[in-house]
Amino acid sequence: MTAALPLAASRPSSRAKTIALVLIASLPLLLTLAGPLAAPHAIDTPVTAPFAPPGGEAPLGGDQLGRDVLSRLLSGGTLLVAGSLLVAVTVTLAATVIGCIAVLRPALGSAVERSADVAILLPPLLGIMLIALAWPGGGRWAVITAAIVLGIPYAVRVVAAAASPLANAGYVEAALARGESTIYIALREILPNLRATVVTLFGLRFVEAVYIISMAGFLQIGPQPPASDWSLMVRENAAGILLNPWAVIAPSLAIAILAITVNLVTHSLAPDTTAKAVTRS
Repeated sequence: MTAALPLAASRPSSRAKTIALVLIASLPLLLTLAGPLAAPHAIDTPVTAPFAPPGGEAPLGGDQLGRDVLSRLLSGGTLLVAGSLLVAVTVTLAATVIGCIAVLRPALGSAVERSADVAILLPPLLGIMLIALAWPGGGRWAVITAAIVLGIPYAVRVVAAAASPLANAGYVEAALARGESTIYIALREILPNLRATVVTLFGLRFVEAVYIISMAGFLQIGPQPPASDWSLMVRENAAGILLNPWAVIAPSLAIAILAITVNLVTHSLAPDTTAKAVTRS
């Protein structure tokens, strides 16, 4: 009885700590989505001299054309977040369903595993370039498609590895004995026990999508000038980094902070599956 009281008392505190961490970590993400509404200037209107230092109407200075770096920074993350979110949701959903079904059907599991082994060997940059060349007018959609295609095989392997021990569990065997369908067992018996894996996988896929889309933007595969894209800002302003470093540093930090933020949020929301020892006093 005495051992249960400290454990019960610690749960509200742990829950409050998780909520506080999620709220704090979500602020940069919310600012990214609301950034275009707070931009003080139009993203394509020069307000300073090219590569002007911070000051006056441009707190972060000007870019290579004299446009306000702050305004372009505030407007440059919305499509990146939307694209990365689409990639993460699609990859996580597809990998979760395929991975859960694959552990129940050995033939399908073997085929998925072999296909994933081949797809994982394809470098992300090469995959992006191949899809971009095959779809010249695809723009951002070509990059998003590449990120989804390249992300699913690895994600399926992760889900299948986590679901494999559950395929031999007693409740799964009981469902098989009742004659339940494969989809029912995968979604109703196995999936609820993979919440931590799915949430963590979503965070990892989001972060990878941010980096893949940003890398493609830096190579001008996807967003094109004069779009206010963070990776495109880094590329365009690299030549003037000594004149106005913030034109390069600010979007680079924004990409890094976005990735760290999502990692913190998903880590906080993932269920804790670690067994906790109870100490008797």
